[in-house]
Amino acid sequence: MVEPANADGDLNQWLAQQAAQRQARFLERRRLTLSVSDAVTVRAGDELLLNFSGNDYLGLASHPEMIAALKDAADSHGVGSGASALVSGFRKQHQLLEKELAEFLQRDKVLLCSSGYLANLAVATSLTTRGDVIIQDKLCHASLIDGARLSRAKLLRYPHADLDVLQRQLEKSRTGNALVVSDGVFSMDGDTAPVAGLSALCRQHGAWLAVDDAHGIGICGPAGRGSVAAAGLSATQVPVLTGTLGKAFGCFGAFIAGSGALIDQLVNEARSYIYTTAMPPALAAAARAALRRVSEDEWRREHLQALIGHFREAAAQRGLALMDSQSPIQPLVIGKSQDTLELSARLRKKGFLVVAIRPPTVPEGTSRLRITLSAAHRFSQLDKLLDAVAESCKHG
Repeated sequence: MVEPANADGDLNQWLAQQAAQRQARFLERRRLTLSVSDAVTVRAGDELLLNFSGNDYLGLASHPEMIAALKDAADSHGVGSGASALVSGFRKQHQLLEKELAEFLQRDKVLLCSSGYLANLAVATSLTTRGDVIIQDKLCHASLIDGARLSRAKLLRYPHADLDVLQRQLEKSRTGNALVVSDGVFSMDGDTAPVAGLSALCRQHGAWLAVDDAHGIGICGPAGRGSVAAAGLSATQVPVLTGTLGKAFGCFGAFIAGSGALIDQLVNEARSYIYTTAMPPALAAAARAALRRVSEDEWRREHLQALIGHFREAAAQRGLALMDSQSPIQPLVIGKSQDTLELSARLRKKGFLVVAIRPPTVPEGTSRLRITLSAAHRFSQLDKLLDAVAESCKHG
C-alpha cells in the first residue's frame, strides 16, 4: 500500500504544506484583479498603474473596430458556440477567420483552436507517438513541453538555440518520425530562434519543424507575418506554424497553419481540438477585425520598433543591463525571487505594473522583471519607468 503524503492522509494538511514551501521560496502566486482604463493603464483598487506586463503588443485589445465587430456578431450569433467544432460549434465567422488567416500567413489552411496551449498539444499529440522523437529548445513554452509529454514520443531538449547539439541529436534519432519544436520569439527572454538554421537541419535529417510564433506574428516580418516570414522561410521549410490571437491581435484563441493534409490530420486526431468547445463566434468576428489592423497598420509595428530601440538605449544610459532582445519583451534579470518581488512591489508603489517572473516559469536564479512594450505606449512613459527602475535598484 502506498503511504500517504502526510501521516493521516489529510488533503488540506498536505495543501498547507505545499503552500508553506512555496511561500518560503518566494514562489507563491496571487491573482491581481484589474480594471482597464485604456490600452496601457489599469486600475487595481484605488491604484492607477501604467501596465508594462501585458502582451497587447499592438494596442488592439480596446480598438473600437474590434469592439464593434464583437458586439455585432454577438447580436447575430449569440455568445457561446454551444458545442465543439466537430459537433455543431463551427460557425461562419470561424470559417471566414480561418480563410483570412491562411491568406495572411500564405499557408494552405488554418485550424482555429480555443487557446495556444491547446493548439500546441494538438500538434504534438497528432503528429507523433511512441517510437517517435520530439526535440525541443530548452526554453520552449510550457505548452510545448506538455504536448511532447502527452504524445508518448521520446523527448529530447537542446541548450537554448544550440544548433550543434541539435544536429547531434538528429544524427542519433534514426527510428520513427522526428519533430523539432521551437518558439519563434521566446516568451521570457524575448530573443528570436535561429529558424533558418533549424529548418536547414530538419531538411538535412528528414525531420519536421514546428514553430510556435505566438510572440512573433503581428510583430515582425513582412506585414507582421512573424519570425518565420522575417527569415524568408516558406511553408515547405516550416511545415507547422502555430500562433495566438491573444497577444498582438488583442483578442482570444489560437491557430495552427499548414498544408491541407496537416489540418485534416489535426481535425481527425487532435484530442485537444476534437473535445473542446469552439471559440465564441463573436470573438472570431473580433479577431477578423484585428487581422485587418495587423496587416494594414504598419505604423503600429514601426512605432513599436522605435519604442524598443529607445527603451534599450535609455536603459543602457541608466546602467540597466537588459537581455539581448529586439522584441517587445525586454527582460531585466534580477536573480533571486525575493529580490525580484520586492523590486516589483517598489515599482507598483511608484505607479507601474511590472510583474515578477519566477521559477518554474524561468530557471532558478534568473527571476526577472519581464517588461513588455506596446504600440500604445509613449516614449515619455518608458522614460518614467526606467527612472523608477534605476532609482528602485539603487535604493533597494
